[in-house]
Amino acid sequence: MTQPTSKTSDTAAHGVPRAKLLSPLLPPSQVRREDICNRVLTAGAARLILVRAPAGFGKTTAMAQCRADMDRSGIRTAWLTLDSADNDPVRFIAGLSALVAALGADEVQAPVLDLGEAAPLLMERLADCDPFCIYFDDFEAIQNPVVISIVRALIHHLPRQGRVMLASRSQPDLGLVRMRGRGQLLELGSGELRFSFHEAQAFFSQRLHQRMREEDVLKLHRETEGWAAALWLAGLALDRLGARADFIERFSGSSQLVADYLMEEVFAAQPADLQDFLLRTSVLRSFDATLCEAILGPGSTERLERASAADLFLVPIDGEGTYRYHSLFADFLRGELVREHPAVIPQLHLAASRWYETQARPVPAIDHAIDGGHHERAMNLLEEQAEALLEGGRMRLLSRWFDGLPSAALHDRPLLSMAKVWAVCLTRGPWEAMPLLDRSGWSEDDPLVAPHVLALRPVLLAMMDRYEAAHQQGLSNLPALPTGHAFADSVLANTMAYVFLVMGQYRESHRLLGTARRSQGGAGSRFNSMYAETIEGLLELEGAQLRKAAARFRFAVHANGSDSVRHTGGNAFAGVPHALAIYEAGDVDQAEHLLGVYVPMARDVALRDHIIQGHVVLARIAFQKGQLDHAWDLLNRLEQEGHERRLPRISASARLERSHLFVLLDNPDAARAELERAAEDEDDVWQRVSRLRLPAHDLEDLAMGRLRWEALCGDAVLALRQAEQALQLAATQKKRRRALKLQLFKAIALRRQGALSDSLALLARLLQSLSGEGFIRLLVDEGSVAGQLVQLLQAHPQFLKGVHGNPLFDDYLQRLLRAFGPLAPLTNQPDLAPLDPLTPKETRMLQLLADGLSNVELARRLSVSDSTVRTHLRNINNKLDAQSRTQAVAIGRRLGLIT
Repeated sequence: MTQPTSKTSDTAAHGVPRAKLLSPLLPPSQVRREDICNRVLTAGAARLILVRAPAGFGKTTAMAQCRADMDRSGIRTAWLTLDSADNDPVRFIAGLSALVAALGADEVQAPVLDLGEAAPLLMERLADCDPFCIYFDDFEAIQNPVVISIVRALIHHLPRQGRVMLASRSQPDLGLVRMRGRGQLLELGSGELRFSFHEAQAFFSQRLHQRMREEDVLKLHRETEGWAAALWLAGLALDRLGARADFIERFSGSSQLVADYLMEEVFAAQPADLQDFLLRTSVLRSFDATLCEAILGPGSTERLERASAADLFLVPIDGEGTYRYHSLFADFLRGELVREHPAVIPQLHLAASRWYETQARPVPAIDHAIDGGHHERAMNLLEEQAEALLEGGRMRLLSRWFDGLPSAALHDRPLLSMAKVWAVCLTRGPWEAMPLLDRSGWSEDDPLVAPHVLALRPVLLAMMDRYEAAHQQGLSNLPALPTGHAFADSVLANTMAYVFLVMGQYRESHRLLGTARRSQGGAGSRFNSMYAETIEGLLELEGAQLRKAAARFRFAVHANGSDSVRHTGGNAFAGVPHALAIYEAGDVDQAEHLLGVYVPMARDVALRDHIIQGHVVLARIAFQKGQLDHAWDLLNRLEQEGHERRLPRISASARLERSHLFVLLDNPDAARAELERAAEDEDDVWQRVSRLRLPAHDLEDLAMGRLRWEALCGDAVLALRQAEQALQLAATQKKRRRALKLQLFKAIALRRQGALSDSLALLARLLQSLSGEGFIRLLVDEGSVAGQLVQLLQAHPQFLKGVHGNPLFDDYLQRLLRAFGPLAPLTNQPDLAPLDPLTPKETRMLQLLADGLSNVELARRLSVSDSTVRTHLRNINNKLDAQSRTQAVAIGRRLGLIT
């Protein structure tokens, strides 16, 4: 087995507790789940093996047996037991890294720090690994959609020889429908996990060391319906009572009644000192002899050994004496402790908190202090860790702790008051955090909290989409920098740099970023780097410099070399633009996976433009793949998000994109209706959008939506007039990417108006601009109308003067056409006049060619030299895109240039 057997500390590589990487030890006598193990070993096509059932169905044991079988078969395995703390994406990535290391990946590689690309990069390290399987136990503990998205990406990027097996009490959101349809999913539910009669019979024989009457086993099996936990509990009781008929007869099949009755039976049979030990240790999530001795005093080691020998629901989590209680038994013990000895509970938690503090483990120390009601102690410990926790982005942990502390107790603790505001801001949103800040009574006049207050107000206003107010507040606060507080200073500086960008004050944005770079070092510099590079990239993208922008975004998502950037929601600020740049370049699948990770992170920290763009692009991807229901669902969720966050700009953006998709579905009436719905808040939303430089609306706003509708569905003449006006405005505002989109709509409108030559000439110039930067989706997102226009251009290469035959451009054109997908073949192609008209002398020479004159006769007839004749012929061929004089004559006749 590939799990480690030696132990030098309770923490493995990557900071992951070793106990989490060890599967439960299998006792020598156990019921072999033969059918389950065989199905797992022979499921060669399955990428995911899902074991899903309620508590007590033996999921973990079945997985441990499968793991042992795989190890014996030469398949490498790695195990991770999950808990609620793994909802922290950074902690989860550390666990994944430890799994990859356990499977034999190169340990010397740099740690994976970018959450969006973590799964692909980690799986890439296993590309050359022997066949392997990764096990996740207790997956129901994972509720964070960011972590779920990382697991989804991990499964997608598994090498061919890799599999994932996970156990969960609930159905995880891992794209099961798609995997099921592709035959890549093996599901084992409660039906498969229920003990058969023969397995129950074998279980009782091993447990009781004697053969029970068949009718008694049948009775217990029928009443429990093969529920492993109930059979186990019954076995514990029968082990002490003997196979008594009255017990078997009174046995109930109700799981709650079974658990309550049997746990009381087991507990009551223990000596008083062991009962006391069980009750008092139930406050601990895990324990070993050292911890028990420290909390309960001498004799605890001996009682722990007796409890283990008596099999009192102790689950070993490593091979060296660390245990936890079975969850059902732990719940029972805690309930009994509350009922019998409530006064000792605070003392036990206090002892545990003190012990963990001596072990330099502040998180469980604070947990126990709060659980025991020792709020003063918890706050003292928390004050020592608050700065590090803020820098480390542990906002969910902080929020949970503050929920367990009385608000009034924080009043005289300014640092904790500010930490609570930050935690609430970045986990529940600015609308709850702003009143909290106001009620705290602290202001920038208080030196202890001034840096936090100075940063928080502009940040909260910006998160509320109130950029104008954030701009005004920030201008007042920026002169106070630097305050000497790296976390607050860096958040204020970078937030205001983004606010300046939105307000169109690019010079001020650059200046502030430069000031921040010069004034902060170390972790703050890396934090700044992520923001700075992203903002620079957004500016370059607006200027249609896709390659430079993509490089900046790629650098930015890798710029989190320190935990100091995690309070931003990982690197969602850079991650969504990074994914969008990948999408624009045509890598739809990779963009979809990255957005699946980054968009939930952006939602957590209320990044409005990221939320809008992420949902819109995910809806477009779903639409392209024919998943219309999913596309509508994404836009419905986006609209609902706007209502819940009280941000009409988000809701209006969802309606605008619905209009776009209805245009692509050739449903102009529905598209028009959605446009009208999007315009309901025109005064409040779109006029404000037109004044600001919001990244989500560089290409998509009400004016662009209306132009799209007219160009593709409505009045082409009106569309041309609107496009010309919009192009002039875009040039004035230096919005080059927007200008490129406008040129596409103009080309489409020209074709619909009947000016095909002008349309193709404009499209040719547009493609030459786009090809150098690698833009794909800017055209493809407008559907088959744009695709057919590109087809027509390919069929008339005379419009591609200067690039036709260029390998780089030809490759771009082919990639572009592939991205459009299947297009209807061109029929009845019109003949087009040459892009560069023939001169009168060239037209006369072409007519003489048609009359059959040779070069010598042409020179004599036109009174020119033989060299001049050759020059004219070469120009004629170039203009008509002809390869010979015969072809030039044929084209000239077809175009009506000659008779």
